[in-house]
Parts: sequence; structure tokens; C-alpha cells
Amino acid sequence: MSRIGKIPVAVPKEVKINIQPSLVHLEGPKGKLDITIPHGIKVESKEGRLLVTRTVDTKQNRANHGTIRARLVNMVEGVTKGHRKDLELQGVGFRANLQGKKVIFNLGLSHPIEFDIPDTVKVAVTNQTAITVEGADNIAVGQIAASMRALKPAEPYKGKGVRYLGEVVKRKQGKSVTK
Repeated sequence: MSRIGKIPVAVPKEVKINIQPSLVHLEGPKGKLDITIPHGIKVESKEGRLLVTRTVDTKQNRANHGTIRARLVNMVEGVTKGHRKDLELQGVGFRANLQGKKVIFNLGLSHPIEFDIPDTVKVAVTNQTAITVEGADNIAVGQIAASMRALKPAEPYKGKGVRYLGEVVKRKQGKSVTK
């Protein structure tokens, strides 16, 4: 039995659960989320908890067992509290502006970069160098934050670029001039 998969998932009272044979739907104050349950995994609700079990003991089902339970924990947290990623811009002239459903990045290139924001997440630019990505789905929040970071990752010589808040960039020594 999976050590992670056999732990029940506590569900707060404000979260509504709808379990179908191959789909679990959660609805809470921060949003609605669905997860497709693979064949061989069974999810049931008992006394305000979600129990994940596997019906067949194959290698794939053993792998899916803990994964589905972890995803359900993230979904419950997402619909109650939400998920958040903070990004910062480091560099002279590096800035971001929010215009409707787009973030306009100036990252030292010859042109500004327009980044479209999907409806599943909320993006806030607090000052021109701090960006916050929030949403109920931790996969969507993480993917949007990673896509923004990939526009100009922090380089190792001066540390300029887009990075997660608190991310440590391993610095390299530049060329040294010898005479």
C-alpha cells in the first residue's frame, strides 16, 4: 500500500464534493476544480474525508495511488486558500505593467514582450518589479509563473532577469584581466 496514498484527505465543511466513477469535482470559496480518476483508482467520501484506494495492484496503479491523493490535497487547498507564486524582476530598466488581460514585460530586449493571462489565474503587478500569480489550480499557477520566468531567466554573471521571490542565483566570476 502506498504510504502517501493511504492517508485520508481532510475536507473542510465549505468545500462541496461531487464524486463520479472517473471524476471528482470540488467547489469552494476560491473556485471549482475537477480531476479525472484513472482506471484502477477509487475515491470515496466518508465523514468529511476523501479516501483513495486502488482496486487493482498493478505497477501503474501503485504509482497513481499516491499521485491522485497528493493532487486531491492540492485541490482542497486551492479551493479553500488558493495557491500563489511571487516573481521579481532584477536589472536596470526591467519592468512589467498590467494592461487588461496582458502583462507587458520590458526585459532589456529591443521590443516589449506581451504575455497573455488565461482566465484560470489572476496576475497582479504590485510595483513594476514584483509580480504575483494566484489561482485555485496549483498546476496552472506554477505553469504560468514558470512561463513568465522563462522569458528571461536570471543569468549567472550579474543576476539580471525574472526569478521567483527568494530564489538564489548561483553567481559566476567574470573574466579576470591579467597583465
